[in-house]
Amino acid sequence: MTQPLPLREVSPPFGAFTVVIGLGRSGAGAARLLQALGSQVLVLESSGTPAQHLLANDLQAGGIEVQLDSPLSIELFEALERLPATVVVSPGVRWDHPTLVELRNRGVRLCGEPSVAWAASRGIPWIGITGTNGKTTVTHLVSHLLQAAGLDAPMAGNMGTSAAELLLERRLRGEANPDWVVMELSSYQIEASPELAPAFGLWTTLTPDHLERHGTLGNYRAIKRRLLENATVRLLNADDADLRAQAPSWDRADWVSAGPRADLPAGIDPLIWIENGRLFSREGELFDAASLALPGQHNRQNLVLAAAVGLKLGLNAAVMAAAFRSFPGVPHRLERICDRAGITWYNDSKATNYDAAEVALKALPGPMVVLAGGQAKQGDASAWLAALQRQAAAVVVYGAARDHFAGLLRNSGFSGEVRNVEDLGAAVQEANALATASESPTVLLSPACASFDQYSSFEARGDHFRALVSALNATPAAIE
Repeated sequence: MTQPLPLREVSPPFGAFTVVIGLGRSGAGAARLLQALGSQVLVLESSGTPAQHLLANDLQAGGIEVQLDSPLSIELFEALERLPATVVVSPGVRWDHPTLVELRNRGVRLCGEPSVAWAASRGIPWIGITGTNGKTTVTHLVSHLLQAAGLDAPMAGNMGTSAAELLLERRLRGEANPDWVVMELSSYQIEASPELAPAFGLWTTLTPDHLERHGTLGNYRAIKRRLLENATVRLLNADDADLRAQAPSWDRADWVSAGPRADLPAGIDPLIWIENGRLFSREGELFDAASLALPGQHNRQNLVLAAAVGLKLGLNAAVMAAAFRSFPGVPHRLERICDRAGITWYNDSKATNYDAAEVALKALPGPMVVLAGGQAKQGDASAWLAALQRQAAAVVVYGAARDHFAGLLRNSGFSGEVRNVEDLGAAVQEANALATASESPTVLLSPACASFDQYSSFEARGDHFRALVSALNATPAAIE
């Protein structure tokens, strides 16, 4: 293992004074790491919730200045004694925000939290994983695989711990640097950190998403592609229609498939594929695809991407098979909550768009009762609606999107029951009654929406769902 680097020996071009916009986990982690790198740091946050006040107090106790209730504006910066050399931007702030445009015009460097972590992780190789759907599961799979093989390969990024938090905590505890950092990277993060150049770049899928932010599918694709173009090893999913259509434009890439090698178009010779339930490489048979017990064809695609990393690193097939057999799954992604009165409940809160929700519908046995709702996104709902017609006996719509979703279902000719309720608590009660009455074996929370109408994150939504399901055996008022 590499030894920890004294942070002061790292000299990223962030300057003596840095501003961090946003007091989420990534913002707080970036602020602490920047301070450790020698910068004076100011954090600006547009809101001021009780949780943010607590976090602000903690940062201020450590010498980091925080201003809450400070909506982003150029006047906010003009009121400072001096302009910062660098502004680190939260993923939630549009990259074309007028204030950011004006700061660029004034010569201020703008970047995301991954840029700070990248500068501080000198000598530590990254595995960068992106895609519309599947990236969270692949990130967990790759980290689990490498850890099971004896490598120190923690995961960070667009879920849970930020990379800045990971690196700083390692150093503060005096621990050795990891062998690898396995990073889940969203389009927002890649957009704000163009210098990222991982040793491995993995691209899972590409379907329309975040178009309200990026404008067009072409822009969205180009942002994600940049990560792969910067990577030394490029691994792409040949089963994704959009990625496959772009294959002629890649001069150097390794492809994987969850199907037979012969089914792929000319010009794609996969590194790993699945045939008759077995994984194969160009050198021969590897192991049984059933080593990974997660349901659905999409998880076979996740499996071959992770196995391709192991193959490139020289891991033994038996070691890989054993690692995948011990994989516990991913919270909030087709997470099996419990079996109750003959009904299996699944938490798929991570499905924040139509395509991800459609994947879940295909992976589980029907007829099912589906809970969908939250903050709606732009996108084509037709395939999702068709999957609901095939798989769902009933749909419970809730949250800000409930009327919109009820209208979509009505206009699509959905033949099952549709119940419209205000929030997730009421949705769980309705779903339980509907599943019992229809003898449906499955209840699935797969919102097809962002969580921000009622929750701080999809994790908070999934945690609440888990608690609500557990409370079904208690009194109705046990969980509010």
